[in-house]
Amino acid sequence: MKKLTYKQSGVDYDAMDPLKRMAQIEGQKTVKNLKFSGFQEYKNSRGESAYVVEGKDSYFACVEEGLGTKSLIADDMRSVTGKTYYDSLAQDTVAMIVNDLITVGAQPITVLAYWAVGNSNWFNDKKRMEDLTKGWAHACNLAEASWGGGETPTLKGIIKTNIIDLAGAAFGIIKPKQRLTLGDELQAGDAIILFQSSGIHANGLTIARKIGSNLPKKYATKISDGEMYGEALLNPTIIYTSLIRQLFEEGIRIHYMVNITGHGWRKIMRHSKNFTYRIRSIPPVPKVIQFIMNKGPVDIKEAYANFNMGAGFAVFVPQKDIKKTIKIAEQNHIKAYNAGSVEKGQKQIIIEPLKIVYKGDLLKVKA
Repeated sequence: MKKLTYKQSGVDYDAMDPLKRMAQIEGQKTVKNLKFSGFQEYKNSRGESAYVVEGKDSYFACVEEGLGTKSLIADDMRSVTGKTYYDSLAQDTVAMIVNDLITVGAQPITVLAYWAVGNSNWFNDKKRMEDLTKGWAHACNLAEASWGGGETPTLKGIIKTNIIDLAGAAFGIIKPKQRLTLGDELQAGDAIILFQSSGIHANGLTIARKIGSNLPKKYATKISDGEMYGEALLNPTIIYTSLIRQLFEEGIRIHYMVNITGHGWRKIMRHSKNFTYRIRSIPPVPKVIQFIMNKGPVDIKEAYANFNMGAGFAVFVPQKDIKKTIKIAEQNHIKAYNAGSVEKGQKQIIIEPLKIVYKGDLLKVKA
């Protein structure tokens, strides 16, 4: 049977990533405009998950992110269960934003919402709006951030009728300055600690939807544990803010962090330094992702290149801090895995248990 790839589902990172690099290059030309503000750019943050500027006694970081197509699954599942799932989608969206923000060592201060629809009639569904707003507030509480406002444009002709594009932004502070985490201290010998995911999170949904459309019972199809496929896909994304804050407060010197979203485990080698990232132990793969791999079918190398595969976030810490990091994760009810280590060598990821290797040229998100 022919294997299904992410590119075949309609998402091609090889086509998308050049625009990201072009934007970084053009954005660099605007740094001169900061001179009137009293801030200056922290140059190494360009191309990372959050952009950082330096103030007198702290750094500030900002992020803008979107949910993607997960809301389409929720809309279809409502006809099956009667639930809107927009409280979960709100958490997914906030998680996409703040989990990027915290990778540079920032604590979120405020989160802003951007909810664009194709027709204003979308706002007539009171139950859906209630779930979305309460879910957004709950997610901001999990992220330890205020909800500062947002925008709700109607974009007829751009967005389909009855569809919403969930996105937003966040502003955060890095204080004390020593918490800035951009990989300057990343070095051979560092441990790679992976934090569990709660399922597919919010990446890979395009291929998940393609598979769902071909199932006899669509999203109502049961996966191995008896849960409906659609509901398994809609398990909300873990927000790692409190865990990362506690790691800092407990004296863990984090050398680098990665939010494992698009590009899957290739994101582990996001930093520009040339290192080999050797993975010796892998976390359990969520049942919903196993189902996707089976039904696609999706090759295992393709899966690890695009899905989180049970690891939603990664931190790189000194060997002496492994046990303490794992213990703090457990206190936050998040499983942590001592997965491997950073080594000298060419830029690549080696997943030893699966004999999978991703060379550095397979991840080109930085200019």
